[in-house]
Amino acid sequence: MTDAHRTGHPPTHPIAPRRVSFDWDDTPLHWIPDEPTATHVINVLHLLLPAGERWFVKVFKEALPLVRDATLLKDVKGFMGQEATHSVQHAYVLDHLARQGLDTSPYTRHVEFLFDVLLGERPPFGMPLSDREWLRFRLSVIAATEQFTAVLGNWVLDADGLDRADPDPVMLDLLRWHGAEEVEHRSVAFDMYEHCGGEDPGRYARRALGMAITAPILFYLWGWGAAHLLRNDPRLVGRMRYTLRRHNRAVAKGLLPSWRELGAAVPRYLRRSYHPSREGSLHKAVAYLATSPGARAAAGAIGRAAAS
Repeated sequence: MTDAHRTGHPPTHPIAPRRVSFDWDDTPLHWIPDEPTATHVINVLHLLLPAGERWFVKVFKEALPLVRDATLLKDVKGFMGQEATHSVQHAYVLDHLARQGLDTSPYTRHVEFLFDVLLGERPPFGMPLSDREWLRFRLSVIAATEQFTAVLGNWVLDADGLDRADPDPVMLDLLRWHGAEEVEHRSVAFDMYEHCGGEDPGRYARRALGMAITAPILFYLWGWGAAHLLRNDPRLVGRMRYTLRRHNRAVAKGLLPSWRELGAAVPRYLRRSYHPSREGSLHKAVAYLATSPGARAAAGAIGRAAAS
């Protein structure tokens, strides 16, 4: 059993990657009609996730030799498969944006530098950290990031405001499929970090440090990404600036999560007794995954191929 299970947390849900298929041909650049700010604030996910989730997989691959628990090892491998699939699907959206004249490469180059160099296999700037300590720190960053992805995943599954806005159904399905899998595997990165920390007395302090670094960087990257997309959107006459007023207007319509909802994820995570199994509804996530059009389309294609 994992450390989390030994402390009385519920057993993990079996984690496995799913085949999905999304057709982007008819998805407009402003996939939430008449809402460019909400559209592009959410579109920042496509800028961050391809490089970020590839990095998750690389770091977990480095840490696999430290795992001594068979159940956790199975969950981690399932998590890695899901994250790799997420990375690929969001990269397809980047290609779709480029075909519509929105170049994201000036921004994504910085994101790739962050993950590939600053958070690469060796500490940057000659930081005097052992390989083991650097690995544990990066695992703490992944665990902190997954706290936000679980919160966002739960939000998008419940986002009635998005449904009322008549968004592109393919984009909404991508977001809800991804969000549901984030809720489904919400505990894996945290359990992996706790397991690899062993009995290290600094385990909690490192977990807190991971969040203290992750939260402000994530919010900064999100604001910067939204500003980049709005400024370079070829459909906007005179282009637009990203402003908190426009952002909050979208929040009031239920098109974006509130700052309070996102910010509240931090103190929850910093409780010593915290475990991510308390985030969101696993039942709701699994129910959506069973009905996702993208997942059903892929399953149907596989069935037709097998029958031919």
